[in-house]
Amino acid sequence: MPITTVHKDTDTLQMTIVADFTVPVQRLWDAYADARQIEKFWGPVTWPATFTRHDMAPGGFSHYYMTGPNGERSGGYWEFLAVDPGRSFEVLDGFTGPDGNPDRGMPAMRMVYEFTETDTGSRCTTTTYFNSAGDLERMLTMGMEEGMRSAMSQIDDVVADLASFAADLPVQAQILSDTQVRFSRIIRGTPQQVWDAHQDPELLKRWLLGPDGWSMTSCEVATEVGQTYRYAWAPDDGSSPGFALTGELLEVEEPHRAVQTEAMEGMEGPPTLNEQTLIPVTGGTLITLLITYDNAELRDTILATGMTDGMEMSYARLERAVLAAA
Repeated sequence: MPITTVHKDTDTLQMTIVADFTVPVQRLWDAYADARQIEKFWGPVTWPATFTRHDMAPGGFSHYYMTGPNGERSGGYWEFLAVDPGRSFEVLDGFTGPDGNPDRGMPAMRMVYEFTETDTGSRCTTTTYFNSAGDLERMLTMGMEEGMRSAMSQIDDVVADLASFAADLPVQAQILSDTQVRFSRIIRGTPQQVWDAHQDPELLKRWLLGPDGWSMTSCEVATEVGQTYRYAWAPDDGSSPGFALTGELLEVEEPHRAVQTEAMEGMEGPPTLNEQTLIPVTGGTLITLLITYDNAELRDTILATGMTDGMEMSYARLERAVLAAA
């Protein structure tokens, strides 16, 4: 178990947990930065976590829920107050209610995570600052210390697993629920480079193509909230009229996060909600696309089109045709 010390100070209303690891600092940092990894150890063993948002940047948020043995759920959030990549991050940590919004009836805490190098690897020091003695006592009574010990008991297996999160893996699609799918891939480039490649129409026409033999015939980019976009493609041999995707930009935080709706032009039905996050990790930029569908049937229908393979072809082309020449 990596936890080496736990110190509770009722005078300063702090709890400090020190955990030591035999991996480099950057490997430990990546485990916290990558939603696929942190959800493997953030919840206690019997309450695994699912992260539906995780943008580790100042002003960003994480949304997650833990699922108990009988299917019950407990939700939480982080609001990132500060991030020093590879060294530390600070969050406001709180609970969410069934509607996903902050539960004001539960304590919220400020937590600081510091990552340092040691003679044998790395160390994570987590300091929790409570707002009152009552909040500290309540969280301890709820089993906060035991929960963190259980959660951290899983992290050694995560940081030792290099194969599952390697930079050379193709797009991974993870079904999170009946309505949500998370697509993840590490792209060899900086977040700003990857962001720019999604914003520049001339660059988009070079890589956002899907299978070989198709061209982008229209590229209208939305760069400000409230603007609409339209992308259209057609086969080079003229064998079909092609198709177009359109939607509205709802949120934008350059170069980390963009949220937009997406629908196929001419098709009836509700649009999807696409949340894209870019986070620097070892090997490049982790791009995460969380898509929310109206229902499971629509989810499965769209997945069956081969969109995951198409995304991989486009991202590989992005690395090869755009970022390699940058």
